[in-house]
Amino acid sequence: MLKESETIILPVHYSGKVFNSNQKPVLKTYLLETSVPLPLVLICPGGGYEHLSERESDPVARKMNSLGFHAAVLSYSLAPMEFPAALCDLAEAVATIRGRVAEWNVNPDGIVVAGFSAGGHLAASLGCYWGFGLLDDLVPHSKDEIRPNYMLLCYPVITADVKHCHEGSIRNALGKNNLDMRDFVSIENHVEPSFPPTFMWHTLEDEAVPAENSLLLAMALRREGIDFEYHLFQKGCHGLSLATPETAKPDGSCQQKECAVWPELFKAWFDSRVRCPESGRE
Repeated sequence: MLKESETIILPVHYSGKVFNSNQKPVLKTYLLETSVPLPLVLICPGGGYEHLSERESDPVARKMNSLGFHAAVLSYSLAPMEFPAALCDLAEAVATIRGRVAEWNVNPDGIVVAGFSAGGHLAASLGCYWGFGLLDDLVPHSKDEIRPNYMLLCYPVITADVKHCHEGSIRNALGKNNLDMRDFVSIENHVEPSFPPTFMWHTLEDEAVPAENSLLLAMALRREGIDFEYHLFQKGCHGLSLATPETAKPDGSCQQKECAVWPELFKAWFDSRVRCPESGRE
């Protein structure tokens, strides 16, 4: 059973330092009634840093609830903005969750940052940069307060290399004044041992964000000895979300039964690392 959803307008501590068009990041909660602390999946929908996909928001949160996770959805800064506005929003969201683990009955060792497409780029950016000091002067939180425990990356934008990148996402993420920072937002070039354990999936038929994006990250994770599981499905277009009729587009596309198993695969992977107690749910 779900508690009443809470909508939290997050503070923009970086105002005046990083341009974000005066946008207000918002965190919406999907918390289960529970007598024991549960892990939480924080969802960053995709949309090319231009809009936020509703198909990758509420339905995904409710699917995570059905698997025994608390969930939350972050509405982060979009273009026109400058890097790292959206990353600051995500760091603030993680810090907010960590600050309320007792109130919300969240397992502080089970905070998963999930991202779809461009939201996957945002999630992976925090995985890279939470410990780098990049955000020290922009968000008033310690590195431990903004640290994700795990990553869930779904057909993510990863690289800024022109051979394989999703150009619109990269340009929108950087802003018009930071285009010389392309390498900095090419996640595969900055993975270090501090990158969280990661579950990731993609499809070979994705023409919008080529599978090379996740392959490059998988190789970087392998190089650094990061714990990860990676599923590359043959069939399926970009933007599948849950890949079920529930999240299909109005024309019926974005359904792929072979890929619809990914939430259960993620759950099994996660449970082998942090036990998700079933008995506490009401």
